[in-house]
Amino acid sequence: DKPTPDGYDFYKRSGTLKQLGEKYYKDNFLWKEISEHPNYDSFWKSRRIVQHLRNVKPAYLVVGGWFDAEDLYGVITTYKEIEKNNPGAYNILTMGPFGHGDWAQEMGHHKHHQLYWGDSLATFYQKNIEGKFFQHFLKGPADGKTGLPDAYMFNTGKKVYETFEQWPPANHQKKKLYFQQGEKLTFDSPASSSFSEFVSDPNKPVPYTMDIAGSFDITPRNYMSEDQRFAASRPDVLVFETEPLLEDITLGGEMMARLQVSTTGTDADWVVKLIDVYPGDEKNSPYTDKGVTLAGYQHMVRSEIMRSRFRNSFEKPEPMLPNKITPVNFALQDVLHTFKKGHRIMVQVQSTWFPAFDRNPQKYVPNIYKAVATDFIKATHKVYHSTAAPSFLEVSVLQ
Repeated sequence: DKPTPDGYDFYKRSGTLKQLGEKYYKDNFLWKEISEHPNYDSFWKSRRIVQHLRNVKPAYLVVGGWFDAEDLYGVITTYKEIEKNNPGAYNILTMGPFGHGDWAQEMGHHKHHQLYWGDSLATFYQKNIEGKFFQHFLKGPADGKTGLPDAYMFNTGKKVYETFEQWPPANHQKKKLYFQQGEKLTFDSPASSSFSEFVSDPNKPVPYTMDIAGSFDITPRNYMSEDQRFAASRPDVLVFETEPLLEDITLGGEMMARLQVSTTGTDADWVVKLIDVYPGDEKNSPYTDKGVTLAGYQHMVRSEIMRSRFRNSFEKPEPMLPNKITPVNFALQDVLHTFKKGHRIMVQVQSTWFPAFDRNPQKYVPNIYKAVATDFIKATHKVYHSTAAPSFLEVSVLQ
C-alpha cells in the first residue's frame, strides 16, 4: 500500500537506495542483482539486445513514439543497428507523437499531457504505415516495394508526418547552440570568460514532474512533454534561452550535449533539457485542460541525464577532481522538431531529476546502491561558457 499518493515525498522520506532496498526489496532478486552491478559489466552486456541484430532475415518495421518514456532509446537504436549491420535488409522506421504503445489504441483527439497533436493518429498509422507493411509482406508480393519511405516521422513542432529516405536525414547541417553569459543561447561562440553556477543539494532535489500522482506511476508518461516553468524558477536549475526566432528552425536527427563543468564535490549528475518556449500570445487548443495556459508554455522536446563518473566509460567509473574544469559529453535522443518563428529555444541544466532518477551523493562512492546518508553532500556546480571552455548543444539543422 502507498502511504501517500505523492511519489516525490515518498521516495525522499525513504532515504538512500540502501535504505529503500532494506525496507521494501529485501527479498527481491531483481533488486539484488541490479544493486550488485552498478556499472556496465558482463551482467548488462549479456542482456543487450542489439548485439543480436546481425544477419537478420525478416523485413522490419520499427515503430516508436517520441514520448515513449520506457523505450525511446531502444526503438531508434534498433533501427540504426539493423541499418549498420545488415546492408540490403528491408528496415524502415516510424515515430509518432505517442507514449508507450499508444500507436495501438485510437484516442480520437490525440493528446500527450497538455499538448494536442491531431485527430485519429493511431488510425492513420495503422492504415497508412502498418497496414501497408503487412499487406505487402503477408498477402502481397513481399519484394520490398511497399511504397513506404525509409523513415516516416512525426514533426512535433509542425504537428505533421514527414518522410525521409534515410534516418538521420542527409540534408542537415551540424550547428552548435552555445550557452552564453546572461543566460543567453546563440549559434555564436562565446567571446568572454564566464560561467554559471548553482548549489545542488541531494536533500532538496529538483522534481522531474509536477504531476503528484504520476510521480508514483511505473510509467512516468506525462513528463516527456511537460511544461518546464516549474523547474525554470528554481535556483538550482540553469536556464539558457534564445531571443524570439525570426524564422522557423527544424532540428532533425542526433544531438550531443558537450559541457565544460566543475564541482566542489567528486561526482555529479548533469541533466540537459531542450525546450520549445511558446510565445505569450499562444492560444489553448480546444482540448487543453481547464486551468492550464499554453501562453509561455515550456514544452520539453528532449532530455537526458549523465552521471559524471561514467563520462569516459560506463565500464570503468572515475571520480571528478574538485574544482577542475572537466568535459562531460553525452547524446540526447533523436528529434524531429520545428521551432517556429516567434518561439524561443531554451536549454535547462540541472543536477537532480527526482524521483525518476536516483540522487547522486556528489561524493564519489564505488556503488551508489550502498551509499549511506552521510555520503550525500551539497556541492557547487559550475557550467562554463567561455572561449577556452565552451558548453553547447550540437544539433542537426535540416536544410
